[in-house]
Amino acid sequence: MHYFLRLHALSQLFDEQIQRWGGSLVSLGLRLFIGWQFFKAGLIKVSDWSVTLSLFSDEYTVPVLPPEVAAVMGAGGELFFPVLLALGLFSRPAALGLLAVNVMAVISYPQLFQFECPAAINDHFYWGISLLVLVAFGPGKFSLDEFFKAKRT
Repeated sequence: MHYFLRLHALSQLFDEQIQRWGGSLVSLGLRLFIGWQFFKAGLIKVSDWSVTLSLFSDEYTVPVLPPEVAAVMGAGGELFFPVLLALGLFSRPAALGLLAVNVMAVISYPQLFQFECPAAINDHFYWGISLLVLVAFGPGKFSLDEFFKAKRT
């Protein structure tokens, strides 16, 4: 009987730690995964700028902005916001910035909806939902936002 009481106490301790840290671990994982997806796309864009400008001029139909401005803003957002997200610094604004980049990508490349394999548009959908989760629940305990918040109090 004593063994079962110890096991129950250990189980309760584990449950408390999961409740305390689990959400923060999930948030960290989301921040790193989503940030990496966008950062890779930004690296590809800046690796061959002439191709990027060509894509923004010929393939993507970004509303309102000239293609050159849209290319700079898109690549810049894909390189800047993921770093903030990974560090957990200004996490919610960074997630909103990436959400805007994601939405603009879907709007300006309607061919995503025409591919036989829906993986491309599904990726954008999942990234958008994940970014909304980060906006709603924040970066968690493993972030510079949380570190600076603790320093203020």
